[in-house]
Amino acid sequence: MPNVHQIMGIAAGIVSLIAFIPYITSTIRGNTKPNRATWWIWTVVGVLLASSYRYSGATNTIWVSISYILGPFVAALVSIKYGEGGWTRLDRCCILGALVSLGLWWFFDSALIGLIAGLFIDFFGSIPTIRKSYLEPGKENRLAWMLAFSANAINLFAIDKVDFVLMIYPLYMFIAVGVITVLVVCPRKHKGRKIK
Repeated sequence: MPNVHQIMGIAAGIVSLIAFIPYITSTIRGNTKPNRATWWIWTVVGVLLASSYRYSGATNTIWVSISYILGPFVAALVSIKYGEGGWTRLDRCCILGALVSLGLWWFFDSALIGLIAGLFIDFFGSIPTIRKSYLEPGKENRLAWMLAFSANAINLFAIDKVDFVLMIYPLYMFIAVGVITVLVVCPRKHKGRKIK
């Protein structure tokens, strides 16, 4: 019989996957304009994060990280036709950073090092979407981000013990997705100035 933490982890993974449905649908309809580089970076880094997180000992909270491989991959594919943006120097550095993280994981034989490096890379890969969410929140799907934030909030309840390794990924995702969600749901008015 699954315990509460296991149930919360599975529920968080399901909600996280569901969050991609309105995002992808909205993208295909032309209402959402995903940043191509961000979604490809999130796919590559998602594989690194889920793998290193699992090897670090995560069980109950792993389902959200698995959804962050599947959902971003589909969003990345859809972004080829319906997205915007190209590959900036930052984007290329993020992909290179993911490869370096894999190398560090292998060299130090430490999934924790791979996980922490992956989280830093994920953050840098998020910058184009954070920027776009601030400047053009209407190009992001509110429902999708609210569902993603809810999934990450639920995932916090799947943590079954106080352990840095088990807590770092869910806490990071809660904060990172929370920032984008706040920017999309509560957009600021830009008073007559254009930010570049």
